[in-house]
Amino acid sequence: MTTRSIAFHSYKGGTGKTTLAANLAAKLASEGYNVTLLDLDVYAPSLQVYFDYYPETWLNDLLSGNAKLSEVMVDISSTVSKLVADPGKKTGKLWVGFSNPQKEEIYKMEGGIGKQKNDKIEFLRKFIQVREEIIDRYDCDYIIVDTSPGVRYWSINALALADAIFLTLKFGDLDIEGTRKMATDLYNSFTRFGAKSYLLLNRVAGYCVPESSQAPHLHIHHDKQEMTRMISSLPVTDEQEIGKTLSEQVGMDLISAVPCYCDIQFSRKEFLTVLEHPEHPFAKQLEKLAMSQQIKSD
Repeated sequence: MTTRSIAFHSYKGGTGKTTLAANLAAKLASEGYNVTLLDLDVYAPSLQVYFDYYPETWLNDLLSGNAKLSEVMVDISSTVSKLVADPGKKTGKLWVGFSNPQKEEIYKMEGGIGKQKNDKIEFLRKFIQVREEIIDRYDCDYIIVDTSPGVRYWSINALALADAIFLTLKFGDLDIEGTRKMATDLYNSFTRFGAKSYLLLNRVAGYCVPESSQAPHLHIHHDKQEMTRMISSLPVTDEQEIGKTLSEQVGMDLISAVPCYCDIQFSRKEFLTVLEHPEHPFAKQLEKLAMSQQIKSD
C-alpha cells in the first residue's frame, strides 16, 4: 500500500481544523489503518490539550536535530481500541507527534529558520526526511498534519509534502476572500506537483436551529432513525450554495460541508466524537470524509 499524506490548512484560525484532523486520524485508525497525526501548527499548537498529553520530547526537538523520531512519537493506539464500539474489531495503530506550546520554544522554531536561503532548503529537507522515516519505521498508511493558518513558512513546508490539502473554512467575508487569495497564490503551486486541494466547509448552518422551527434541536441521545430523519429533512442552506459557488470560482472540489453541532462546539472538551459517539451526525460526516480518502491496495 502507498502512504497518503493529508494536511489540514486554513486562511485563519478558529476553523476547527484540529478537531477535524484528530477525528479523521482516529477514524482511519479504527478502520485498521496505521496513522500518524502531526501537530505542525507550531505557532499555536493544541493537540497536547486535546489529548491531555504533555510529552517530555516534542516535534520541536526532532526538527531542531535534538531528538530521534522514536523519542517523539506517542503511541495512543490503546485509546482508539478502547473507544471502538465493537471489542472484537481489529484496529490499526495511531501515533501522535506533539508540538511544544511554550513561548520560548515557539520563538526558537521561528528564529531557527535562518535568514539564508540554504537554511530554508535544509529545513524542507528535514521535513522530507521525517516523512520518509515515519513511512519506513511505522509502516504508515496515512500521515495527517495539522498546520498553522495563513501563509507561513512551516505551513508551506507541511503543505509541500501533502498528497491532499483540506482548506478548512467557516463562512464569513474574511474566510471567503482569504480562501480565494490562497487558492490563487498558494494552492495552485502545489497542484502542479501532484497534490490535490479541497474545500472543507465547517460549522455550516443547518443543524443548530431554533426550537420553534420545524426541525427541533438534535442531541446525542436521539435514536439513529430519528436522527437520520431529522438530518435528511434539513434544507440546503445558503452557506452550502455559497460553498458550491466558491468551489467553482477557485477550481477546488468541495469535499465536505460539516454542519455546526452546538453540542460539540460549546462542550467543555470535545474528544474523538467519531469514536465515542459513532451515531452522532458529526461522526457520520467524518466517516464519509474518511471513506473518500481511503487508499486501496496496489
